[in-house]
Amino acid sequence: MATAVIMPRQGQSVESCLIGEWHVRRGDQVKKDDPLFTYETDKATFDEVSPVDGEVIAVFFEEGDDVPVLLNVLVIGQAGEDWKEFIPEGASADGADQTADAGSTKVDAPEKSQAIAAHAVKQDPVPISPKASPVDAPISPRARTLATKSKADLRYASGSGPGGRIIERDINALVAAGHLATSAAGADYTAGISGSGIGGRVRVDDLDQIPAISVQETPAASLPLSELPEYEDIKLSGIRKIIGDAMHSSLTNMAQLTLNTSFDAGDIIEFRNRLKEAKTKGLDQLLGFSLLEKVPTFNDIILYAVSRTVLRYPDCNAHLLDDKMRHFNHVHLGMAVDTPRGLMVPVIRNADSMSIREIAAEAVSLAEAAQSGAINPDLLSGSTITISNLGSLGIESFTPVINPPETCLLGVNNISTRLRMEDGEAVPYQAMGLSLTFDHRAVDGAPAARFLQGLVKNLENFQLLMMEN
Repeated sequence: MATAVIMPRQGQSVESCLIGEWHVRRGDQVKKDDPLFTYETDKATFDEVSPVDGEVIAVFFEEGDDVPVLLNVLVIGQAGEDWKEFIPEGASADGADQTADAGSTKVDAPEKSQAIAAHAVKQDPVPISPKASPVDAPISPRARTLATKSKADLRYASGSGPGGRIIERDINALVAAGHLATSAAGADYTAGISGSGIGGRVRVDDLDQIPAISVQETPAASLPLSELPEYEDIKLSGIRKIIGDAMHSSLTNMAQLTLNTSFDAGDIIEFRNRLKEAKTKGLDQLLGFSLLEKVPTFNDIILYAVSRTVLRYPDCNAHLLDDKMRHFNHVHLGMAVDTPRGLMVPVIRNADSMSIREIAAEAVSLAEAAQSGAINPDLLSGSTITISNLGSLGIESFTPVINPPETCLLGVNNISTRLRMEDGEAVPYQAMGLSLTFDHRAVDGAPAARFLQGLVKNLENFQLLMMEN
């Protein structure tokens, strides 16, 4: 019996996923748990495996397609078996020229599909900008794919999604209104181009306003220097594009300012050394000190100190939402993690109620999940303040970019030896740098500086902070 493989739902907030890479093609024989395809959310990458043994008898989508969750992606069965009943709406490969059976678009979810359709009928008309302008608003992966296929002119788009995000219905509205680029010009052009065609459409001649970019893959083979190509163009992944859009939107829409300071790291260094010495003496076994099972890192200490400090400065543990500030009664720490797929920010929820040992364990678990690509997208949202640590890379100071709609992001720098005057003598000490970026629309300089000052005091007296908590 034929078995349809659907696009999984990775988290409650995910509506669609991009197919990144196919590992099989029609006619291939597969075994249960063999990898079928790689798919991407706007936060992470996953692999879908085969639920059964059999032959791939239909593949409905191509690499790069944005597929709604719970939609049929491919069918596994026996050679010659009929698969037409599984054809989903919007198929771009097998079944693209045929009409899907209305009841088979989604597996085990017909009632939900009908509810969504009924809701769509009641939506208000989507506004369209009367004047072309550069595209600054973020755009969903599904909307970007539709814009490329339909050649919609994004310069006229008015985002109707959360935070002004351009979503699929905004693209449909552009197409309905006739705001398109010409077929020859395509849709992949810089948003600031002034179209000279009818109605402001971008024509081929307009593309001369920017350097032409040839997107081609040239394998970096082992060739003599004279035979190597001058450069290689590598297509950006979906996650890389989303990260880029988010960073650009953050810097464009916020009034960001960074304060830099440093603190005497002697107390946190002594704290870690005492724990290491106690562990060497076997006190974790003799006295049952659970904290000695894994000595907290400097990053764990920073996370703990922020969770205990920021609640006294509510504007720094907040979201700026249009015309209001949302102050949170608990601290949900975003933790910037470098992964092979790009920057991810998993969230340690309710960190203010966790012990330093619990924070350390959660940080390790989330980082490993993010780096492996197996993290649930729901764990990558909802932070109230984010920490980005580049100290291990020797960075002395940097300007972190805020993760909207948060109002602050704390950058952690390296430890270096500095001098200070004591009784007329220059005395060396170990200093750690901190860089706090804040949104000046939401927080003034003095309150941001007071938060940074309070954090410094807690870190310089960390062992007292631990005793207090």
